[in-house]
Order: sequence, then structure tokens, then C-alpha cells
Amino acid sequence: MAMASSRLIFFLSPIFILIIQANTQPSFRCKSCSQGQGNYTANSNFAANLNHLLSSISSNTKIDNGFYANSYGQDPDKVYAIGLCRGDLNQDVCRSCLNQSTLALTRLCPNQKEAIGWYDNCTLRFSNNSIFGIEDDNPFCFLYNKKKVSDIDGYSKMVKSLLDGMISEAASGSDRKFAIKTSVAPDFSKIYVFAQCTPDLTKQQCTNCLEMISSQLPLCCIGKEGGRFYTPSCNFRFETYPFFDLGVGVDASLPPSPIFPSPMRIKEKQRNTTRSAIIIVVPIVIAMILVISICIFLRARKPKDTFETVDEITSVESLQFDFNTIRAATNNFSDANKLGKGGFGVVYKGRLLNRQEIAVKRLSRNSGQGNIEFKNEVLLVAKLQHRNLVRLLGFCLEGDERLLIYEFVPNTSLDHYIFDPMKRVDLDCERRSKIIRGIARGLLYLHEDSRLRIIHRDLKAGNILLDAEMNPKISDFGMARMFVLDQSEGSTNRIVGTYGYMAPEYAMLGQFSVKSDVFSFGVLILEIVSGQKITRFHDGENIEHLLSYAWENWSGGTASNLIDPMLRGSPAPEIIRCIHIGLLCVQQNVSDRPNMNSVLLMLNSNSVALPAPTQPASFMSSNVPSTRIITSRQ
Repeated sequence: MAMASSRLIFFLSPIFILIIQANTQPSFRCKSCSQGQGNYTANSNFAANLNHLLSSISSNTKIDNGFYANSYGQDPDKVYAIGLCRGDLNQDVCRSCLNQSTLALTRLCPNQKEAIGWYDNCTLRFSNNSIFGIEDDNPFCFLYNKKKVSDIDGYSKMVKSLLDGMISEAASGSDRKFAIKTSVAPDFSKIYVFAQCTPDLTKQQCTNCLEMISSQLPLCCIGKEGGRFYTPSCNFRFETYPFFDLGVGVDASLPPSPIFPSPMRIKEKQRNTTRSAIIIVVPIVIAMILVISICIFLRARKPKDTFETVDEITSVESLQFDFNTIRAATNNFSDANKLGKGGFGVVYKGRLLNRQEIAVKRLSRNSGQGNIEFKNEVLLVAKLQHRNLVRLLGFCLEGDERLLIYEFVPNTSLDHYIFDPMKRVDLDCERRSKIIRGIARGLLYLHEDSRLRIIHRDLKAGNILLDAEMNPKISDFGMARMFVLDQSEGSTNRIVGTYGYMAPEYAMLGQFSVKSDVFSFGVLILEIVSGQKITRFHDGENIEHLLSYAWENWSGGTASNLIDPMLRGSPAPEIIRCIHIGLLCVQQNVSDRPNMNSVLLMLNSNSVALPAPTQPASFMSSNVPSTRIITSRQ
């Protein structure tokens, strides 16, 4: 009887597993509706082609290797679709996930010609452009577990090392390009890692895609117990619990039904035993089905964000504001709410319904800032928390509208004070010293103390905001270059910044490092002390370059000539020391410039001896205007 019971339960258990897997699929972890590709109408040829293509996924009884790629129709209404299931899943779970995706994606992205949605188990994507055999890392989405690890550095290095070691294995796959690994984390817990590409990519394309994710891991998931990074062409996930089939090395399909012996003459006692077993087992099976049904029903009734409590995840999408909300907050971006115009767009003051004041940066449609800069600013600034950095509250994407929503800083930017003869009166020696130290602390945080190493590359008076207590806050990270923690320099063919503040090696050769920001900070010190702009220093009737003038007076023993006349009654030694530190920061030789840790030590302690500065960079002539540039150097 016991054997008969176990056989029946064994036969039915795969059905229960399938029921659970098919019905507990959560909402999309991430989705993107690409409004820039245009819309279609309900009765159009494109709509008919899309419905036909998505229906073919639902009716496909065999999705080879967890991958579906097909197209339907004729240009310009031709539709392309790709479906990808996690490499360890069996065919039934894969098909169930893709079927659900076809319904959800068209509902969540109505009338959009291009969309993508990522589930735990699968990804579905459609487009009006060919997407086959093309490596695409845009749009992307990352999510992370809220739980933090104790050994942040060790854990982060291990995760990156595991992914880097899996890239070749995943890229070398033919039918299914994926790889899994398990390892022991620094805290002796187990770590489970998964990486995958769409099988239509070449080995090199898959490698490139996963290497891009590897480079972005410091941005995504440093110090977290789990995280995911999704792109259209590849994805990566790590957790401290098993989320994939640990037996994937063998056949991952459903176990076959047990094979029973052929009919034979059965004794009456055996018939009675079987009958008794059925009488016992059937109620147990019915009870199991009822319990499972109740669990599925209760889980379905829960709010979506509580689906997987062990995997509490927050994404950058949680920072997204509704466009109509921001439009109402700024009074439809009225001129009366305009705070100023930056390098890439206009900044407006706004007030949310909860009466919170905000600053909204509306990016210019025709500006040099593309999606790369925009996403850099969103993803970088959202990760940074420091009292001397402007806090990003969120962002908005609506068609070709791109908005950044910041905390409102009431006293505008430093250039409105330091270069205004009337407002400069409010900046006495103590307040200017406070501003210099605050900028130094913020810059040190970006360079060394944050989880990322960030080079600002456009540090200037216009990007230093002042709060109600005149505390400085560094803003505008749209052009910031993100570094992993053991990197401190790089090069670029795209020169972005403001002449006068740019280090010569960056402006002329495209080479930048933390010392490039140190140079800009030195310029700021000299401007704050003198009250004059870097390229418009007035010496009587002459207009000179500030660095040249500062060096001439320093060399001639008349550094006091550089001091703003409004500071004449202030302690001269302290101001002269600031000039000395500023000149150390703008030295021609990059290696001679101090790092920000040393700079802050010099500013905070008069007992620290200062080395003699060497001649500052003089790559600019006095007639070069101070302009913002975004150029490509061939």
C-alpha cells in the first residue's frame, strides 16, 4: 500500500510543480516602452502583424532551446520578435512564461511599435526594426537586493570575478548561451551566479555584452546580497540562494512518468491492497490540490511588490516621475519658474503636491547631451549621498522629453555671488573659506570615499550651488566619468567641459584623471579669493588670464594683489595660504598636483607645510573666451 501511494504521489508531483511555476510568475521585473519608435493604431497592418507574431509564440508547442526569433509582414509594417527563456528552464515553464509575456507587454505598452519586458524566467521583445543578430545594450535595467553584505569590498570583487570567469563559457555556447556558477562568499554563505546571452549573437557579441555588464557592476550592486542587470541581448544575476536548477548539468526536462509492469494475473489480496491505497491516496491528493490552489489564490491577491519577499529589489524605475506631475509642478515650464539655463537645458523651480520644492532640469532636445550622458547623471547621482553634493530626487522620460528632478537649492550658484560686485559683499573671508572646504569635501567623496570613483570633468563656479546656509553643493554630473575603485585615469575622444577650468592634458590630449578635477578646483580657489573670472581678470584697464596674473604676483612676492578688495580687512596669512594651495592645484605637471585628500588636509591644518608651487599651466592665451564645449577629436 505504501509503495502504491508513493508511486501515485510521484506521478502527480511534476503536475503540482508545473502548476506552481506557471501560476506564480510575477509582474515584469522591468519593462521599456520605446515611444521614440512611434505608435500604431488598433486596426493598422502593423497591429495585425504584431498580433499574428505574438500568437505564433503562444501556439508554438516547441520553442527550441528556450529561444524564439521570428518576423511577420512586409515593410514598413513588418514586426520582429525575440523571446528568450532562462537557460535552465524546461520547455513547459518557458512556453508558459512567454505566453504570459505576450499578453502583458501589449497591455503595458499599448500601441507602441517597440517594447521589451523582463520576467524572472523569460524576456520578450518586439520591434518594427530588425533585432536579430544585433548586440544591443539599450535599454537596460538593473535591480538589487536591499540587504547589504558585511564585507562589501570582498563580496563585490568576488561577484565581478565570477562573472568575468563565466563570460567565455556563456559566449562559447551554441544552442544556449548561458553559464551558471556557485561559490562560497567571503562571509562563508553560498553565492549563486547566472549569465546569459541570446543565442543569435556571435561569440564576440556575447562577450562584449557581458563585459559591458561587468563594467557596470560597481554602479549596480556594490555591497548588496543580490542583483540583476538586464539588457536586450544579455543578462546577469547573482543571489545568496538558489534561483536556478542546480541539476542543469543533466537533462532539465520533467522526470518521466514511472513505468509500471505489464498486466499480470493479480491476486485478490493485491487488488484489495491497491483499492485501499487509492482510498487513502485520493483524499490526500485532493487536499494537496486544495492547499496549492489556496496558496496560488492568496499569492495572486497580494500586491505585486510583495511577490518575492526574500528578494526585495529596488530599481532606478522607482525614481521615475510622471511627466504631467512635473509639468503641473513647474506651471507648464513657465518663464516665471525659470531659474537659469545650463549647458544642456533650462532649469525650472517647481512645487510638488506635497509642497516640496524641486529644481527641474529640462534637457535641450538639440543639445549635445545624448542618452549616455542622461543615464550617467541619473544612475550616478542617485547612488551618491553627501552633504556637499546636490541630491537627485528622480527623473522623467516622456517621448523626447528628458527631465532631471533635484532637491531645490535656494541660493542659486556660486558664480551669481562671487562675480557680482553687490552680492560678493555677503561673502566674507570666513564664508568663502567654508565654501572652499565644502567643495573640497564633496570632491574628495567623489574621488575616494564613494562606492564609485567619479571624475566630474566640469567643475566650475556655475556648478556649485549654495543652500540656505550658504553650504556648497556640487551639481551637474551629466558628464562625469565613472570608474571602478582601482582606476584613477582614462582618455576620451570626446572633450566635454568649460575652457579655463579644464586641465591642459584634458583639453589638448583628452587625458583625464582625478588630477583634472584638482586643476579645476585650484581655479575655483583663485576665483573665490580674487572675485574674478578665470579668463576675465581685470587689472586696472587690462584684461589678463587669472592663472598668469596669479603666478606673476606670487613669483614677485606681491600675492596680496590677487586678494579681492572686499577682503582687505581679513587675516592675510589665511588668504595667502589659500592662494598657495590653489597654485599647487593648477601646476603644469600632473604628478605635481596634490590629490584631494592632501588638499583638504592643507586647508584644515595650518601646521601642514606647503611645498613651493611650480609654474601653472598656460595653454590658454588671454583672448580665449570662456565657453562650454562638447567636441569630438578625430
